[in-house]
Amino acid sequence: MERLMENLLLFTFILYLCAFIAFAIAISGKKIKDQKKKERRWGNIAIGVTIAGVACHLAFTITRILVTGHFPTSNMFEFTTFLCFAIVLAFIVIFFIYRSVVLGAFAMPLALIILAYAAVFPREVQPLIPALQSYWLVIHVGLTALASGMFAVGFVAGLIYLINQVGNQKQGRNGFFLEIILLATLMFVGFIFTNLISSSMGYEAQIAHIVDGEQQVQSYEIPPLVGPADGQVQKMTPFLGLDKPLMEAPAWMKGHESAKLLNSTLWGILVGLLLYGLIRLIARKRISSLLHPLIKDWNPELIDEISYRSTAIAFPIFTLGALIFAMIWAHEAWGRFWGWDPKEVWALITWLFYSAYLHLRLSRGWHGIRSAWLVVGGFLVIMFNQIFINLVVSGLHSYA
Repeated sequence: MERLMENLLLFTFILYLCAFIAFAIAISGKKIKDQKKKERRWGNIAIGVTIAGVACHLAFTITRILVTGHFPTSNMFEFTTFLCFAIVLAFIVIFFIYRSVVLGAFAMPLALIILAYAAVFPREVQPLIPALQSYWLVIHVGLTALASGMFAVGFVAGLIYLINQVGNQKQGRNGFFLEIILLATLMFVGFIFTNLISSSMGYEAQIAHIVDGEQQVQSYEIPPLVGPADGQVQKMTPFLGLDKPLMEAPAWMKGHESAKLLNSTLWGILVGLLLYGLIRLIARKRISSLLHPLIKDWNPELIDEISYRSTAIAFPIFTLGALIFAMIWAHEAWGRFWGWDPKEVWALITWLFYSAYLHLRLSRGWHGIRSAWLVVGGFLVIMFNQIFINLVVSGLHSYA
């Protein structure tokens, strides 16, 4: 069964990749006489492959349930994989409403990145801890993931709108910050790429250090540019002549995983900057300027509408899953509705952010660029909660 799960997930990735290629073909090329026919033909192929991919992904999810005996959102690998499923499912719903091929050309890469990110985490089947042995796991976490998937589609549409409107601007704050967002995406891709390549090569390093008066051993899956303070190398696979960390983490970073997380962050930044530099060197233009010709002829009002509708659909689902049902489960599990746990706080921040977006959109008439920036910023808050709060900040939700 575990081999079957691995194969299903691999087939899912391949199908999503093929769907992305088909969507990219649909929007590429010059505007020729039969361009609409080409978009329709390749768009139909792409959405067909996407549906096949999400069906394969669903089969993986069901198989995982049969193997583990619980809904697969109990750790970072399972939740991130299900988040990818939610993104693609949300995209399919929006596609059949608006028939926007360009949305698929950007939504599918995001799904691929999220699925690749899931592969960074341990995939072993583990028993469900007592705190999660409840039907509320499906309701609370499932609805939160589905809402996040729809928010992601709104983010993609907002990003497309910004590239459409300011992607060809060589100066100005909007163009600058748009390029920063794309650079940060490359850094995230660099982090994933480094982890997957290093783990596939079987890299291993072990460094002992003192935590709260006790010696602990920190294991690295990627070459440690940064080691823990006062660490002692016990085992380290040589990498480009590197047989010990280049530097130590600051002394105030006392957590057992802190140096490892800092090391992963640095690798992501370095590889992302390298990828960005190569793109700039080859294309001789910014990434936003490189993408702009692909979407410059698409209707910006339609893209803005997709961004808003996706967010409007996601908001009540998020309200139910991440707040109301979460508080009910918290009361059953811990005897209180609210406890200012970091995940609870950031769920509230996310809800308040999107509440402000909807208020400004409906009451103040914030459309266009300002609206696009808000949905992009909202999804960045979600990803901050998913990555930083889950992996760095300790709390009652640290099991994630």
